[in-house]
Amino acid sequence: MKLIATKKQKIISILLIIIGIALVIAGIFRGEVVTVFNKATRICLECIGIG
Repeated sequence: MKLIATKKQKIISILLIIIGIALVIAGIFRGEVVTVFNKATRICLECIGIG
C-alpha cells in the first residue's frame, strides 16, 4: 500500500515540476521577465529607502 502512495506522490511531483517549468517558459515568451525585474527592483529600492 505504501508503495502505491509513494509512486503516486512521485508522479504528482513530476507533473507539478513540469507544469511549473512550462509556466515559467510561457512567461519568458510573453515578455514577463522585464516586468518582474522592474517590480523587484522597485521593491528592493523601497525596502532600503532609496525609492
